[in-house]
Amino acid sequence: MTLKKRISVGSIGFISLFLIWYFAVKESDYCISFKVKAATGTVFQGIQEWTVAQLLKDGEKYTLIEKRDFEFIKQKMEKENVQMEYVWDITSINDSITKLSVGIKDLNQSWYNKITVPFYNTDFKKEQIRKITDFKKGLDDHLQKFKVVIDGETSTKEVSVAYISLESVLQRKAQNMIASDALITGFLYNNNIEIKGKPYLEITNWDLENETLQFNYCFPVDKNTKVVFDEVIKFKSLPALHGLKATYYGNFRTSDRAWFALLDYAKRKNIKIKHQVLEHFLANPFNGGDELQWKTEIMMPFAAD
Repeated sequence: MTLKKRISVGSIGFISLFLIWYFAVKESDYCISFKVKAATGTVFQGIQEWTVAQLLKDGEKYTLIEKRDFEFIKQKMEKENVQMEYVWDITSINDSITKLSVGIKDLNQSWYNKITVPFYNTDFKKEQIRKITDFKKGLDDHLQKFKVVIDGETSTKEVSVAYISLESVLQRKAQNMIASDALITGFLYNNNIEIKGKPYLEITNWDLENETLQFNYCFPVDKNTKVVFDEVIKFKSLPALHGLKATYYGNFRTSDRAWFALLDYAKRKNIKIKHQVLEHFLANPFNGGDELQWKTEIMMPFAAD
């Protein structure tokens, strides 16, 4: 066989394998990728919040098919006769950059899209670019509303607190905390117990899969405070901890953005940390003002080997 014929046969074989992969193996009709300056968990939350908003905005109903950690989401979208599949792959690049790839498939005319998308600016292609651009703009706007600084390894001191135990989904922790503020501060005032500093939030259980929390909303008190029995308000000491610290600037409702940053940092550095969090609020949201000036110190303790 001549060299020319070998090249021809090889080219035909390569093209054949590519076509088999493109039409039979490759799941998406079209893929859009971009990078954002955010932790993977922040992007993950942003995707979920954006897809919920699409039902109100465009009448699109998104159903979760699969999700994995903060790295992968697979959804089915339905609107009238349209059925689409979105696969979001989320990858941490470095301390501040995450890459997001969105694979999109039209379940009703996938072959047509695969044939036309590489060569034509079809309605399908234009619509997907519009939607993902809309998502990215919303995410970029959100990222302007807070700042996270990774401070590294740190330790905390033991502190005596009065606290109330709460449960909620991740997205509503701040609302539940604020709703309980008058209850715990009123109890302390009525019992002549002085608050000795800024409040803490102690996350005792963080279920990443179901995005639920169990936590204690705590106010520091003198260690010699006489304990007053109550079925709701309790007293204890927050133990001294050793772990990773971040400083968060922004609204307390989204302080979990710092949690996600610490998780990404620990993963890249191969540091084992517990899925527990201690937040120390150093600003009073009831005073209002510029939210980017609201400071919260956040710590996640090291896990035992």
